[in-house]
Amino acid sequence: MVDEAAAAAFGVNRTDLRILGLVHAAGTLSATALSAAAKLSPAATTTAIHRLRAAGYLTRTVDDGDRRRAVVALTPRAEKLIARVYGPVERAGHRVLADYSHAEVALISGFLRRGIAMQLAEADRIRALPRQPDASTA
Repeated sequence: MVDEAAAAAFGVNRTDLRILGLVHAAGTLSATALSAAAKLSPAATTTAIHRLRAAGYLTRTVDDGDRRRAVVALTPRAEKLIARVYGPVERAGHRVLADYSHAEVALISGFLRRGIAMQLAEADRIRALPRQPDASTA
């Protein structure tokens, strides 16, 4: 629900918000790396990059290390909005965690890491399932 509210605050869809999060975490990413990280087709990634550039959230520049490659990065506007939207969430989370001992936080962290790994594995399994015909055409 937080990401849904954040997407609305940014005026983007959830996929575009996920892309902003991936670029925020990495600093800069090539379109190819972003496509792999987001598990999107190159065409879908390019379309999202165009939308986010038009919205003023991403820049696209030539990679200093490889002039043949372009990279995307967040604009200062996007960085400020991320801080305004997610900064309070981070601080609230720290306040909640302050009520737990180090051992409890370690247990919770381990549980969350295992849960995330399980969810990612299940998402990969589901993506590998054969696609069903569109119900409207069946």
